[in-house]
Amino acid sequence: MVGNNHIRSVKNVRVKGIACAVPAHVAEVTSLTDAFGAENLNKIRSSTGVERRHVVSSECSSDLCVAAAERLISDLNIDRSTIDTLIFVSQTHDFTLPATACILQERLNLPMHAAAFDIALGCSGYTYGLWVAGSLLSGGGSQRALLLVGDTISKIVSPADRSVAALFGDAGSATILEHDPSAPDMPFVMGTDGRGAKNLIVPSGGFRDRHGQSTETSEPGVRGPYDLYMNGAEIFAFTLARVPALVKALHEANTASGKEIDHYVFHQANRFMLEHLVKRMKLPPEKVVLDVKDVGNTSCASIPLALSLHQNKAGSHLSGRFMLAGFGVGYSWAGCIADFDNVWVSSLTVTSNSETEGEM
Repeated sequence: MVGNNHIRSVKNVRVKGIACAVPAHVAEVTSLTDAFGAENLNKIRSSTGVERRHVVSSECSSDLCVAAAERLISDLNIDRSTIDTLIFVSQTHDFTLPATACILQERLNLPMHAAAFDIALGCSGYTYGLWVAGSLLSGGGSQRALLLVGDTISKIVSPADRSVAALFGDAGSATILEHDPSAPDMPFVMGTDGRGAKNLIVPSGGFRDRHGQSTETSEPGVRGPYDLYMNGAEIFAFTLARVPALVKALHEANTASGKEIDHYVFHQANRFMLEHLVKRMKLPPEKVVLDVKDVGNTSCASIPLALSLHQNKAGSHLSGRFMLAGFGVGYSWAGCIADFDNVWVSSLTVTSNSETEGEM
């Protein structure tokens, strides 16, 4: 226990590779000028740091994750029969039921002995997914896990809502983790505060309000009951209250290693929030990855996408000690310290509705 944060150590787990995919269609923020006005839009661009986003047409999060997984499996020459665990993390699943992971098992031609399940999380989803996959691998109950993390938040954003219309992009990711007794420990910190659930929510469409009767977040001409609602001020306050403590706890857990953190990769919420956190926590700016300009906030896929975009500029392998931290919707937060040793990073896949169109 460090302060109010419980350190959960995952042992015997190594990250083997990471791949990401985005849809081909690019939506420029400037296309919203008529809707919001040039002055308002310039303020939005200045604070968020977002210039454009990749957004889907008819694709689902699972389609983007399949593209990323196929690329990663091919690049690493992985025998699919050796993948014994499949985890799909998303807030934008294919169906109410069945679990999208079950469908992905068949689409990816994974063995029937593979365990497959969904996790419904957003901004903290990647780091939570690493913890769940790592925990299953740690004791040897699983030998190789495929973690698929992605969201298509553009499908639930009202184009008339100034608080979110220019912010969110779509992406999917694939990460392969393996049981490895020689791997260094991965300390994790996570937490939950459900009191903040109402501040980032789609109130209708689930079984609490299936038919859109809720008026809690609706605003005529701005958003309806099936659209994403975000209380930006409350989300910002939550971030300032929780993330510095999370980072401090991980720093204290890291002290015993005698190693420095090489890079910090946080959920890519927006530029203003990340730059404010960096100043508040007195982190070296050159060690903090910030990559929202061309992809926006991609929810649970933002951390692997930031890793991918960061590494694609330098080469195909990722090495060093990384602090990863996701935080937001729920409220939910999770962070870890991961030692990456020649982790393969595939070129970013850009997909059409049904096939890969190219690379970035």
